Amino acid sequence: MTRPRTTPASRTEQTESTQGAQDTARTADGPDGTPHLPSRDTAPALADLRRHLATHLDPAAEAWLDHALDEAAAHPGLHGPISAWELRLAEAGRRCGPAYADAARVLILDAARADTDALTRVYFQGTADERRAVLHALPHLVSGPDALPLTEDALRANDTRLLSAALGPYAARHLTAHQWRHAVLKCLFTGVPVDHVADLPRRAAGDGELARMLGDYAAERAAAGRAVPEDLYRVLDLTESGTPAPGTGHPHGKES
Repeated sequence: MTRPRTTPASRTEQTESTQGAQDTARTADGPDGTPHLPSRDTAPALADLRRHLATHLDPAAEAWLDHALDEAAAHPGLHGPISAWELRLAEAGRRCGPAYADAARVLILDAARADTDALTRVYFQGTADERRAVLHALPHLVSGPDALPLTEDALRANDTRLLSAALGPYAARHLTAHQWRHAVLKCLFTGVPVDHVADLPRRAAGDGELARMLGDYAAERAAAGRAVPEDLYRVLDLTESGTPAPGTGHPHGKES
């Protein structure tokens, strides 16, 4: 395949621009209470999240979180139109602050033993912040593909923070090859850094169909006189290395 390339000078400019966008995105996405991890291939352990919050929350917030977790553990599952722990999810931003609210919500969902039905209710009835917390909680709380409709809904959204949260370890394990390829392309469309795509090297390796889609997109951008995202070349390079990831469909299957 012929790969449309920019000139070295323009690629340097794009690299600087993309790196700045990635740094900004990490700053914007980072306030989810999780320690910064160089890879999103695995979700941070819940015990690590709890220790992280214990060292960063002020005493009042820490006391509130302890109470919320005890309450959720004492009354798990769904109860009537809204459970007590669901109210705590709504309070988390105010009580713990935006920097730690996502982590607090994930811990509350775990303490409440939220199953797919509970997660679905929170996702579709909650705010964007609560939806993001549900997506972060999926790899901890759902072992199979039952919650994929939540990931699929987030991937259709225009909220880039929701898109980023949707592309964590749960999506890496369960999205079909077709869905995953289009999710990667949506990152390029919306400016979400591909660093946010969990397990990207493994799933992209040897994926000739993804390479074709990336090449088509790059050609369209170049023909329109628009810059080609540097992240596109990063993913394209990954498709040319290794062997296809097992258990994720047929990476070389033709898209319909």
